Amino acid sequence: DLVASEPSEELLAKIGAAYGGSDGGEDSSLGILAVTGVKNLPTLRSHLLPRIQQLASLSPSELSTVECADAGYQVGWSHGKEKVEGDKFDTGKGSFYFNPLVDDLERAILNRRAMMRIMHTHSSIDLAPTSSTGTGGGDINQRVIQNDEPVNDDEFSNLARSNPAFFARNVWPDEALPELEDVAKELANLVVSVGRLVARACDVYVEKLCPTYPKGKLEAVLTQSLCCKARLLNYFPAINDTDADVSVDAERNGTASDSNGDTDYSSWCGWHNDHGSLTGLVPAMYLNADGQEIESPDPTAGLYIKSRSGRLIHVKVPKDALCFQIGETSQIHTGGILQATPHAVRGCGATEAARGVSRETLAVFMEPEYHGDMNLPPGRTLEQTQRKESERHLPSSVRVLRDRWKEGMNFGEFSNATFKAFH
Repeated sequence: DLVASEPSEELLAKIGAAYGGSDGGEDSSLGILAVTGVKNLPTLRSHLLPRIQQLASLSPSELSTVECADAGYQVGWSHGKEKVEGDKFDTGKGSFYFNPLVDDLERAILNRRAMMRIMHTHSSIDLAPTSSTGTGGGDINQRVIQNDEPVNDDEFSNLARSNPAFFARNVWPDEALPELEDVAKELANLVVSVGRLVARACDVYVEKLCPTYPKGKLEAVLTQSLCCKARLLNYFPAINDTDADVSVDAERNGTASDSNGDTDYSSWCGWHNDHGSLTGLVPAMYLNADGQEIESPDPTAGLYIKSRSGRLIHVKVPKDALCFQIGETSQIHTGGILQATPHAVRGCGATEAARGVSRETLAVFMEPEYHGDMNLPPGRTLEQTQRKESERHLPSSVRVLRDRWKEGMNFGEFSNATFKAFH
């Protein structure tokens, strides 16, 4: 369905059911969509995910070579550095961040700016003026120039140096795991390519509900932005028995409640919304201490999502599917027609069966560049973008948009406001 030139009504209905807000979807939508039939996914998944466990098992001295404290641990290896729930450090997982599109974001954007100026100059001299509509190359290129040019090159480089979490170069454990870079980039770029197809369908869905929505905006962002953050995730084996009291029958029936408190479901990763445009998730792999893939030893472990109506669901991702979650930037860009949802990861209980078992996955955060706009569609309001009723059901650790988003800010400023709220 995604590769068709025009999305079918059936596909658009699925987009609405997965991501839709009050304009077309249900309050019970979970903000996540599974895509099957992705070529090469099983092979690349089996090649990459075991290497994440190997990465997390490197010695402290080896891991220190790929830690970037100056970048706020937003590039390279990070463990126990971020706070997602209050003042609690998120120690249940280790992360390795990289940009799968370019190794040096600052240099890549400067090179593109220079090339676009040359192209713009030549087109002004050689071509008669033309007008166009839609998402064709001319419109997208013009949009890139507009996003790039609020500052000159020197000012942009100063901005990059003052925002290392956004612009720091990739680092890789070349000596300890020389094969990691290539396979990580290959799988992450596969996720991005499928994410762009999801974005195209989302655009059509939103355009039908909002005449003022800029045509093809989400696809343009994901196609043109060089800012993309991929995250290799190793969830460490359980070390205590505080995580294991959710009813198995409730999980199987999809009716788990949060009567025990939201934190009962977030031992591996605290409750949060993704703040970018679209997040791609590779199905997780459980590995024993010998690095062999096994089934999850705890049926209550894994990804949990809260709908806007407060319903708590344990999401079990098929091994042959990529999943895509809407982020807050798309929620803002669509004026709430698409909705992000809070999610967390619950760890395995400290049982004998779970001893030494880790969980490995890859998340790819697709997002605008620093100067990308954060505008609501004309006529849409902040109240439509995040309704007060939905705010009431957010976990206490998830900050509402009105506390972080301001009219006229760009994506970099929104990101910094979000990081400040959580760190």
